[in-house]
Amino acid sequence: MRAAIINTVIGTGSVGRIACGTADELLAHGDEVLLCRGRGDAVPGYDNYRIGSDPDMYAHGVLSRITDRHGLYSRGATKALLKRLEEYKPDIIQLHNVHGYYLSYPMLFEWLKGYGCPVVWTLHDCWAFTGHCVHYEYRGCTKWKDAGCGSCPESREYPASYICDNSSANYRRKKESFTGVRGMHLVTPSVWLRSQVGMSMLSEYPVDVINTGIDLETFRHTDSDIRERYGIGDRVLILGVANPWRERKGMFDMAKLAMRLDPEKYVIAMIGLKKGQMHLLPPHIIKTGHTDSVRELAEWYSTADIYVNLTCEDTLPTANIEALACGTPVITYRAGGSPETVDAAGDKEPVTGLVTERNDIPAVISAIEYFGHKEAKVSEACRAQALRFDKKDKFREYYELYQKI
Repeated sequence: MRAAIINTVIGTGSVGRIACGTADELLAHGDEVLLCRGRGDAVPGYDNYRIGSDPDMYAHGVLSRITDRHGLYSRGATKALLKRLEEYKPDIIQLHNVHGYYLSYPMLFEWLKGYGCPVVWTLHDCWAFTGHCVHYEYRGCTKWKDAGCGSCPESREYPASYICDNSSANYRRKKESFTGVRGMHLVTPSVWLRSQVGMSMLSEYPVDVINTGIDLETFRHTDSDIRERYGIGDRVLILGVANPWRERKGMFDMAKLAMRLDPEKYVIAMIGLKKGQMHLLPPHIIKTGHTDSVRELAEWYSTADIYVNLTCEDTLPTANIEALACGTPVITYRAGGSPETVDAAGDKEPVTGLVTERNDIPAVISAIEYFGHKEAKVSEACRAQALRFDKKDKFREYYELYQKI
């Protein structure tokens, strides 16, 4: 089998790592892989292809911010990509994010319809079936489903447009481009996103759920001196991690928690804050910036008694799974695919997580009081839950899907 994998980046970020992981699975079976990226460095050991250039990407971004026509520029870069694909002659094409200021999606999909090989498109967000946004749950917007978008309430969110609103035309153009691709199969990381696809313009396609996996060799219980270093003592440590922190990611709900919990019994730590955000939060919260160290994250996850994720929108937050893998139970809002990381525990004891309604701070406090200090049997159950998300198994599921179609 000869496969081509297309994404904004390769080798970095959760989606870029999926691209490399599935490539490794293909190569291990003796297949060929071409990794096509919109930006970033080439990954040694693979057949790499850079789509376009940095100036082209910057121009695409600037024009998108003015016109709200994201994904309609980079025509020269897309033409060169299609020429490379014609030379390579792939038997299957794996698409990930086709947004990100590096492709002309109408040109790509017109070519796919003519080329005719099987296509797997993994949707990591909702952009493919809306007129603008990548997520709409925070706003509670259903225009993508009811009337086809227009007057977008998320126009200033990624992919941001500060002057024009072309969401209505974008919706029609996407529907024209993305429907009618013979042999296309969709993948979503969560059951929630699959349900959204089923109500969208893309409902004609079969959809498989393949969860985003994590590295269980990296995210496991890791000893540290965090309690001593930060003076936490024997208080219950409640951890939150985001990149970036924003209101819709629960930043101010974490502040509300801190104001209501007894600081003699509980302490909150927030990882990933920008310097300008730290002064907005109560002084007794432990505040740290973004870290690229997975070991440091594993230390925080392992030290925490409870991981709290108060996001109002997400496809499938891997931070929940990383915390579970380190033996820490999760409290999360009922938002997107977040509950799916803990729901599999069902009625079994001990539970690995609790789900509350969005912005229900009293319910979150009750859940925190339920867990209290982390118990050994809870940590064991959390680690067992995380086994469902082993990245090696997920890459294998992708390969099995390629074989099937």
